[in-house]
Amino acid sequence: MSRTVDYYFAPQSPWTYLGHARFAAMAKAAGATIRVLPVDLGGKVFPISGGLPLPKRAPQRQAYRLVELKRYSEFLKIPLHPQPKYFPVGGDDAACLIIAVDQHDGPDAAMKIAGAIMAAVWAQERNIGDDQVLAALLAECGLDAKRRAQADSQEVRERYEAYTQQAIAAGVFGAPSYVIDGEIFWGQDRLDFVARKLGVSP
Repeated sequence: MSRTVDYYFAPQSPWTYLGHARFAAMAKAAGATIRVLPVDLGGKVFPISGGLPLPKRAPQRQAYRLVELKRYSEFLKIPLHPQPKYFPVGGDDAACLIIAVDQHDGPDAAMKIAGAIMAAVWAQERNIGDDQVLAALLAECGLDAKRRAQADSQEVRERYEAYTQQAIAAGVFGAPSYVIDGEIFWGQDRLDFVARKLGVSP
């Protein structure tokens, strides 16, 4: 029986970026369905779960985060600027674009644009808070330019809020989080456990 994975993430999260392609390949190998669920992590999940936006974290935590980003980038051979030009950056517009693509083009296309958005922040140092950048990313992914306007619809904004509340109800507190049969796996460094749950090789 095919499994479903609820994939909760913030599109500006470096950890989501580091795990995104591996997770997509893993789910495909398992024949699993991905529910692509971008959420408002900093604005709504953190205040309830005790998380802190990056600038409010202790200096030691901020410094170690940079060490870990470099460490994982090198280990996974995934290009990443630990301190990219446009970060911190708001992720709401990018999240809504991913939702609009999912609505009209399906989860595979949503995963593709999500990956492109993350790479834009962390590998290419582009500003995903800029409408022109989001429009360019749509074009680069071969997706309809109308998705940008559709991302601003009330329906999409309501769905974004619903996904965020669904994440909170599921006990999600960080990104990425993969939820399978009600079990949460938090962080790209838990993907080996996700693979085992899905019955595929890590």
